[in-house]
Amino acid sequence: MKKRAAALCGAAVVVAGTFTAVPARASAPDATGPTWKKCATANHPTLQCASLEVPLDHADPGGRKITLPLSRVPHTAKTYQGPLLVNPGGPGGSGLALAGFVASSLPKAVAAQYDVIGFDPRGVGGGEPALNCAPGHFDPVRADSVPATAAVEQADLTRAKSFADACGKKYARELPHMNTLSAAQDIDWIRRALGAPRINYFGYSYGTYLGAVYAKLHPDRVRRMVLDSVVDPTGVWYEANLAQDHAFNDRHRAFMAWVAEHDATYRLGTDPEKVEAEWYAMRAALAEKPAGGTVGAAELEDTFLPGGYYNGYWPHLAEAFAGYVNDGETAPLVEAYENFGAADAAEENGYSVYTAVQCRDAGWPRDWAQWRKDNWAVHEKAPFMTWNNAWYNAPCAFWPTDSLGPVDVANDKLPPVLLFQATHDAATPYQGGTTVHRLLRGSSLVVEQEGGNHGITLSGNTCLDRHLSAYLTDGTVPRGRGETDAVCAALPDPKPLVAKSAGESQGSTLHRLLGFRG
Repeated sequence: MKKRAAALCGAAVVVAGTFTAVPARASAPDATGPTWKKCATANHPTLQCASLEVPLDHADPGGRKITLPLSRVPHTAKTYQGPLLVNPGGPGGSGLALAGFVASSLPKAVAAQYDVIGFDPRGVGGGEPALNCAPGHFDPVRADSVPATAAVEQADLTRAKSFADACGKKYARELPHMNTLSAAQDIDWIRRALGAPRINYFGYSYGTYLGAVYAKLHPDRVRRMVLDSVVDPTGVWYEANLAQDHAFNDRHRAFMAWVAEHDATYRLGTDPEKVEAEWYAMRAALAEKPAGGTVGAAELEDTFLPGGYYNGYWPHLAEAFAGYVNDGETAPLVEAYENFGAADAAEENGYSVYTAVQCRDAGWPRDWAQWRKDNWAVHEKAPFMTWNNAWYNAPCAFWPTDSLGPVDVANDKLPPVLLFQATHDAATPYQGGTTVHRLLRGSSLVVEQEGGNHGITLSGNTCLDRHLSAYLTDGTVPRGRGETDAVCAALPDPKPLVAKSAGESQGSTLHRLLGFRG
């Protein structure tokens, strides 16, 4: 079993300078300060909301404007450390609710020193415009994701191309400006509108790449930066997705081993390989006869994919799995799909922004033969989600705009940046943390040893959160002598459910806010 306590590697620490005065309002003739209004919720009674206009094209700041929604939990302490901008990743994730979560999850004395600022990046959520290229794109039942026949492959190709075509027709003016560089410039408009000479930034997943790009553009405007579950910037985005396929397959097999460990509850056997064979037999059966006329093979993958992000979902997924295999029950599987796999309007919006940003950000093969070759090669070793992920990204093969190059985020002009990475993270594999640690000179890397979740701070691991709180309090970062600067043990894996009415944990709240696919 994994231990809750963890040893820290390396006793030396570095303290960055603190900032205790309220920052003077910066001159920003091209950015209007936000007007904050109460938008309190039961969990976040001090939450405020506003909106900000930014240029669609930052090369033409006087041209067409788009709108970004903002949220804020204001500071309450006399010591004010400026705005802390938070981003949940995606690309395509809404950050409005994340502000309330971060403010309530940090120690009160720490959160009180910051204005915690959430924002919806361009195209997301309540912004104007909010992208939704093809409503119903994920409606069940889709063709099998594994293109075992030419007919299946053609059906999936037609679907991917139709999505790209719909985006091009609906958002021809916006798509050239949907990219990480533009989103990073939006952050600087937010900074100026807040009147802050520098920002503090806390990003998860894709939000780590967004933050690193902002830091590359404006290193002198970064005061503190926390990057949790770090994207490898040297692989955006085609190579990164192929690397994900291997990592998600490993994480799915870890789930199968967990189910085998709890055979007394799930009755699927004590051999992980046999449990895995049962899962693929279930997949084959659903490809022939979807559960409830809703959950086919592709939908089953959508349902179980979140388990690769967060092991807190394992007990729920295991119950649906066991119910189908042992008792022929389809209702729990349909319920699991509705809870974890089905796409609503917000997720359709998120996917539209995801494709718009990733397809524009960096080069993708335009020859489908290259995709076919690469994904079949990966599928041979990692069958769990390789083709599901390929079709998720396949619109990029037909995208109506050309692609920019990835940003070289190497930076030696920043204050110490604090990085967090789990060793078995599937969505952003471990190499991302070590690569960015090397590229950002003076950064510190805190590793969750044997951890497999994606988004690991503020999820109940007190060791990780101590490092986060120390850094946000006074800039303290750990310093070690090897590849990492500090190590924390992962939390234990979950136990089988004892009651379906169990409340939502801090970890599950965070992962609901982060969403999936990055």
